[in-house]
Amino acid sequence: MKNIFKEIIEATDPHKSGAALQVHFWDGDNIRIGQQPAQAKLEFRSPTALRRVLQEGSLGFGEEYMLGNIEIEGDMQHLIRVGLNSSLDTPQLPLQTKMAVALLRLQTNNTKSRAAINIQRHYDLGNDFYRLWLDSSMTYSCAYFRNDRRNLEQAQSDKYEHICRKLRLKQGESLVDIGCGWGGMLIYAAKHYGISGVGCTLSQQQYEYACARIKEENLTGQINIRLEDYRDLRGQFDKFVSIGMFEHVGKKYHTTFMQKVRGLLKPGGFGVLHCITKDAPEKCDPWINKYIFPGGEIPAVNEVVRLLGNGAFILEDMENLRRHYAITLCEWTKRYEQVAATIEATFGPHFARMWRTYLNFSEAAFCCGKLHLHQFLFSCGTDHSYPLTREHVYGSDAGHV
Repeated sequence: MKNIFKEIIEATDPHKSGAALQVHFWDGDNIRIGQQPAQAKLEFRSPTALRRVLQEGSLGFGEEYMLGNIEIEGDMQHLIRVGLNSSLDTPQLPLQTKMAVALLRLQTNNTKSRAAINIQRHYDLGNDFYRLWLDSSMTYSCAYFRNDRRNLEQAQSDKYEHICRKLRLKQGESLVDIGCGWGGMLIYAAKHYGISGVGCTLSQQQYEYACARIKEENLTGQINIRLEDYRDLRGQFDKFVSIGMFEHVGKKYHTTFMQKVRGLLKPGGFGVLHCITKDAPEKCDPWINKYIFPGGEIPAVNEVVRLLGNGAFILEDMENLRRHYAITLCEWTKRYEQVAATIEATFGPHFARMWRTYLNFSEAAFCCGKLHLHQFLFSCGTDHSYPLTREHVYGSDAGHV
């Protein structure tokens, strides 16, 4: 098994991986792979840990690291990027594992009753947990870095501004936000653009926090949050936004989602769908699905484009913010590590390792192009008054900064 592992890593395109690893095994053996000095040291503490990585890829790696059967010193990002660019990323799962993964997918299917459970498993870990490492606005989605001097707080505010400009929000317009999180987008738009709005979430913790913030900002009556499934939303709105929620819908319900958006948007209205995407359709990562986002499914870019067309929308523009999400995750990872001891003391080492893996895996995936972050701007009908250029979005004096 040791030699197989070494051959797989060394067979990886060096221009993609640049592997520089030192690997230690349970019996005292060690090998060096690629360039030296090593950027990361990987230790397998049992034959089972190595076997599971070879057979199950990220699922085996994630579970064995969470259990402490794999240890990592040095640059965890480098190690994960090497894995993502090797055939370890696409293992031939044993039949028993395939059956377990398939059963999990069935059990986490996003029916109305199950969707709330799936969301609460991730987002109701507690506001105190997320407050430890998110920015002050409690924004848990890709930021927008206008330049490398922007800190995370400013970049998250700039993200909301970026979306507002794309939507060309105006005083008195109505905005609906599906999957509104802790309310950041609606609060920003209400304060800076004077809109009224409605947001929905299935997380009790997010709902309570967002309602409290709206009251603190004296925005009660102007915007409100509903603890409600998007399928139950009613009303019609001038503009639509959804940030980081479409990944939770599940492929089975993509058409249902688009039909709901079509019903919520007034004729001539505009929407922005901000979501993680992949280059091509593929199955959800089994470790992420099991431990982080049950019921989640990342769509391919062409799937989203096709869904918008089938939903009678016109795709007006699309933008890939992949590098922005890599920077965002880098900032989150730094903040996480600064409070890792507190997280481990509160939630236990198993949980702390799980979240370290998730944040590092995600950052690496965006860095090496395995994942993307797209903003799709679409309209519900033709509006010839919409600007011909992007100056209203990118111009230095456009909008409210």
